[in-house]
Amino acid sequence: MNFINPDPRVMSEKKLYIFDMDGTIYLGYRPFDFAIRFINNLRRAGKRILFFTNNASHTPEYYIKKLEKLGFSPARDEIMTSGDVTIEFLLRHRPGKSVYLVGTDELVESFRKSGINIIGGDSPRADIVVTSFDTTLTYQKLSDACRLIRGGAEYLSTHPDFNCPTEDGFIPDSGAIAAFVTASTGKVPTYFGKPYKETIDMIGEATGFGLDEMCIFGDRLYTDIAMGKKYGVTAVLVLSGETRPEDVDRAAPGERPDFVFPSLDEVDKVMFGK
Repeated sequence: MNFINPDPRVMSEKKLYIFDMDGTIYLGYRPFDFAIRFINNLRRAGKRILFFTNNASHTPEYYIKKLEKLGFSPARDEIMTSGDVTIEFLLRHRPGKSVYLVGTDELVESFRKSGINIIGGDSPRADIVVTSFDTTLTYQKLSDACRLIRGGAEYLSTHPDFNCPTEDGFIPDSGAIAAFVTASTGKVPTYFGKPYKETIDMIGEATGFGLDEMCIFGDRLYTDIAMGKKYGVTAVLVLSGETRPEDVDRAAPGERPDFVFPSLDEVDKVMFGK
């Protein structure tokens, strides 16, 4: 594919820089040193940083510790996950509803601490079923989720990502788990996280920046880039994670990123000349 990009001053003029994590600034526990350099250059230039991941298997506190260990020096208000967006939706729009959650123990505890009425899989019914990226997934969890959805529960999912990139390759993510439930029940969930409107609305509320002041960096066309293209946020694709050059070539014109780079290393050099 052709890596010729439009005027990079479009990126330089932004005020809020939103970064996907997995595949964009690190792979698993291997940080990209150039991503650390680029983010530090942005901070020195007076720019605001937001780390947003669709991976809801961990809490924001986990990501703070991980990013600190990897060298990114995050502040608490620089972290947001699709789990945060889902929790905020439930608190605002489904207060008091009973929720069966297919997720990690961390995510379940995060929902509970937020005041959401979490119930067990052996419950006869649920108002809502939420599925997420669950590295502790069992057949029993899937079976309970499907039974409760067939019984009338509303179906939500924290995020639509099919695969999570790691140092050793891809592993099934939230979208793959939702596909199982949909195949069994015929019910398609309402998704949160990127690229959905609830997420960009929450980012705007939390930071105070308008859409035209934001720039998003990510490695997935159907989440990171789609959110930018849908809502007028400058979208920069890096090919250090899930998306391959041929995927960009196959994308419809309206779904292609505003910029494409092999990695954040090249973005840093274009913006800061280093």
